[in-house]
Parts: sequence; C-alpha cells; structure tokens
Amino acid sequence: MKQLKQTILFSSIGIFTLAGVAFAHSLDGTYAGKSETEITGLLQTQGYEVREIEVEDEYLEAYALKDGIRYEIYVDPKTGNIIKVEEDD
Repeated sequence: MKQLKQTILFSSIGIFTLAGVAFAHSLDGTYAGKSETEITGLLQTQGYEVREIEVEDEYLEAYALKDGIRYEIYVDPKTGNIIKVEEDD
C-alpha cells in the first residue's frame, strides 16, 4: 500500500511539472511586442510578474516569475514574437 501511495504521489508531481513546462512553452511564437512596455503588458495578462527585461545576444530577455517559478522569456525585437521560454535556475 505504501508503494502505491508513493507511485501515485510521484506520478502526480511529474504530471504537474510537465503541465507547467507545457504552459510556459505554449507562449512560443506568441506576439509579445517590440518594446519593454508591450512585453511587460502581455506577460502580466498571462499572470507573470516581470522582474527585468534586458538585451542579450540580439534578443530581448524578460526575467519573470509565475507560480513561484522563475522564467527567462526571449523575444525577437524585430518581429515581437516569443522565440523561447525557459525555466530559470
């Protein structure tokens, strides 16, 4: 019985972790804007708390927090599209 409970617990943790990663990556390709103000506005409507936006390797990189998880969100300043979302370590 204890083994079954542990299996269910670990499976649940894995499912919720994957769901969070899938949600974050669902922003890929989304138009976020070409300015810090536009990007901040879009991310805030998605429930993110934007901490900082800076230019890095020709992309706008937003550092944001959602549900206790830190994210790095990369935006192409030419198109305004989100090109990558990563969990920040």
